[in-house]
Amino acid sequence: MTTSAILEDVFRWRRDVRHFRPEPVAEATLDELLQVASMAPSVGLSEPWRFMRVDSPTRRDAVRGIFARSQADALAERESEDAAAYARLKLAGLDDAPHHIAVFSVEDPIQGRGLGRRTMPETTVWSTVMAIHTFWLAAAARGIGVGWVSILEPEAVRQALESPASWRFIAYLCVGYPSERHDTPELERLGWEQRQSACREWVRR
Repeated sequence: MTTSAILEDVFRWRRDVRHFRPEPVAEATLDELLQVASMAPSVGLSEPWRFMRVDSPTRRDAVRGIFARSQADALAERESEDAAAYARLKLAGLDDAPHHIAVFSVEDPIQGRGLGRRTMPETTVWSTVMAIHTFWLAAAARGIGVGWVSILEPEAVRQALESPASWRFIAYLCVGYPSERHDTPELERLGWEQRQSACREWVRR
């Protein structure tokens, strides 16, 4: 198989995983993933990302509580029929995943000396998302699943994890070996949404 075919296979398999096996990922492998993530491009070489391992049961429980409140609020805002379909979705691997990783972005890093940020300061956040994606692909290449829990109130999570005030919460990742392997998104398999052809076509001007 060619290098490009292998890479495309990783892209295809890279799913937002919600169902995990209980066995942990080796510490050395987790460290490898962090080192690969740090190869991501960043504006002005600012490297604004900060990856935090959340191992404390107490802190994990706090995040679960924030998720439960955020999910309840989301359900309350939906029409009854839509809410019923939404409630059937397993929207987090918080109970099953052996590893929890919170990712933050330094709001105004000294590193990089502001290069490329004067007119678009949000590029530091985009750089952090690039690091998350790099982590995700590196994990997929090793048969490890990642799930991004986005139904969370950012400031509540930041306080629960006692991160510095200058760190902006970006992502809460569930990490572990997936219980199943799929090359299509779970939301597509459950009939929640379908891929659109317009997203695979050039917009021309």
